[in-house]
Amino acid sequence: MSKPYNHTKATMALAKASFRSIMRSPSAVVFTLAFPLVFILVFGFLGKGGLKVELAIAPGSDLHNPIIVALEENPVIHLLRDKDASEIKNGLEKGSIDGLINVQKNKEEKPAYKANVEYTSASVDKGNVLKSLIHNLMYNLNAKDMMPTVAELNESTVQGRIYRTIDFILPGQLGFSLLSTGVFGTAFVFFNLRQTLVIKRFFATPVRKSSIVFGEGIARIGFALLGAVFIILVGHFFFHFTLVHGAVTVINMLLLAIIGLIVFMGFGFVVSGIAKSESTIPPISNIITLPQFLLSGTFFSIDAFPEWLQPISRALPLTYLNDAMRKVAFEGAGLWDVKHQILIMIVWGIGIYALAVKVFKWE
Repeated sequence: MSKPYNHTKATMALAKASFRSIMRSPSAVVFTLAFPLVFILVFGFLGKGGLKVELAIAPGSDLHNPIIVALEENPVIHLLRDKDASEIKNGLEKGSIDGLINVQKNKEEKPAYKANVEYTSASVDKGNVLKSLIHNLMYNLNAKDMMPTVAELNESTVQGRIYRTIDFILPGQLGFSLLSTGVFGTAFVFFNLRQTLVIKRFFATPVRKSSIVFGEGIARIGFALLGAVFIILVGHFFFHFTLVHGAVTVINMLLLAIIGLIVFMGFGFVVSGIAKSESTIPPISNIITLPQFLLSGTFFSIDAFPEWLQPISRALPLTYLNDAMRKVAFEGAGLWDVKHQILIMIVWGIGIYALAVKVFKWE
């Protein structure tokens, strides 16, 4: 007499087989486990890092007083001691410096010191934070008396360019768009051309290998530049994204976009060379793009991260593209002014293409 079919056992067997299949899928593991973990770690570190405001100390200011000591002990305030007057003036106008403090001994009997603080209109959010911190600090120093006994505070505001959220976000989003296009687009295209034997058919024609690469590269650059122009124009006309020198600034940003895209395409060539199947391309590509997306100043300044994490952020190529884009757009820098960022991207490009030559497969 045969045993009745055990549906429960069959269900568990299918579940076990399906679970094994999922665990063997790189994309499932990466998207289910790795990505949430990375987000938790990054935003956890961001929370620990907190906000930082840049406060410059005026040349000639008294440095040995209770005010400077209290400012040094505040974890939110970063004191800038090595800036000259012209650097401070430019920083206040552009919003890279949030305030300036000048402390002098008072010649009269009370209070002992006079503190003059200038805030910048180019950094409204951080300026308000700084103002609140200084008011609280002065209140505590003066022992909560109605009259100042330690220091008297005088405040003023320096007019600068209005620094909007879009001025930080748009260059970061443009940089990440170029990174995604360069890595994902290149990897999928060349992997599919190889898998469908299209490249092999090309070899039966007089077409050179370099022509295949350059042809795809030119097409991808052209498409990416159209997208970049669209993003910049929408940001400028609808959200008041700052373009200091107008069309010249746009051209400089597009030239930076070309350099960045060429570098990022190198990552795509590497991915297409090491990927064993089409399903492995997304997780490998995301391993390259996600850390840069989170750590390269796309949504928030890398200064908000813990000090041990900042060198990692500053080693990534997207960091330098984002930084160069922001300097060109908001500060009006030329390409020569961002030569350091361009040089770092070129070094990355040389290294990644050297690796691509070794791992890239034509067949």
